[in-house]
Amino acid sequence: MKLLRVGTTGAERPALLDAEGVLRDLSGVVPDIDGALLADEAALGRIRTAAGAGELPVLDADGLRVGPPVARIGKVVCIGLNYHDHAKETGAEPPAEPVIFFKAADTVVGPYDTVLVPRGSVKTDWEVELAVVIGRTARYLGSHEEALAHVAGYAVAHDVSEREFQIERGGTWDKGKNCETFNPLGPWLVTADEVPDPQGLGLKLWVNGELRQDGSTSDQIFSVAEVVRYVSQFMTLYPGDVINTGTPAGVALGMPEPKPFLRAGDVVELEIEGLGRQRQEFKPA
Repeated sequence: MKLLRVGTTGAERPALLDAEGVLRDLSGVVPDIDGALLADEAALGRIRTAAGAGELPVLDADGLRVGPPVARIGKVVCIGLNYHDHAKETGAEPPAEPVIFFKAADTVVGPYDTVLVPRGSVKTDWEVELAVVIGRTARYLGSHEEALAHVAGYAVAHDVSEREFQIERGGTWDKGKNCETFNPLGPWLVTADEVPDPQGLGLKLWVNGELRQDGSTSDQIFSVAEVVRYVSQFMTLYPGDVINTGTPAGVALGMPEPKPFLRAGDVVELEIEGLGRQRQEFKPA
């Protein structure tokens, strides 16, 4: 299933994109798309039954905002330097263990919402990433099979980053990762049953129409299953939590000088095979 949330910020309603690409209203079946729903097999079953029976009302998608596909996200866990080609382009050694940092849940916005270039920023950068959405409480998982069994689905994430704040201002990476609007998510949450191999997905990103990133999750240093298993050794993952699993080569940071960092007025588009496409205009904060 392709689950999404539509409507104005803070007043989104749950919806489903059916096999014919028709937007369907889920508000008569479930209250929202969130961790409680993703952990409730009976509720997910009701959605599948209603969709299969053709009982869901059609929504007019014209002019309708698409919000983040998951509400009330508890935490956004991020994995850094998780593609061989990205580590190489930035001059970093491939890490021996996954590099973990966090984004606050309030950085998450819709896939077509405006992204704000922070005040004083000169090194705002782009990163297309596969997002993993957790569906069952996960702690101390013991195998890759167990890890994947705890995944509710997948989505496109844009891990927008400010490199000066991240690298040059001291401390951890978090200053360059948590600026307002820095995690567009969606358009859909694609349930795990529709993504049989998360290591076979193509990722692309364009800036002002120019292709900048063109990679595959097959190049990940740590697979989706290993990331979920590993993270569960250090923290409890709850339904609705999100893991951003890293970005392939092609970011501005890895390019020759003068590096083409983002400015107000730029347009970024990104997509992952089978998971949909995003588009953001960048404006000054």
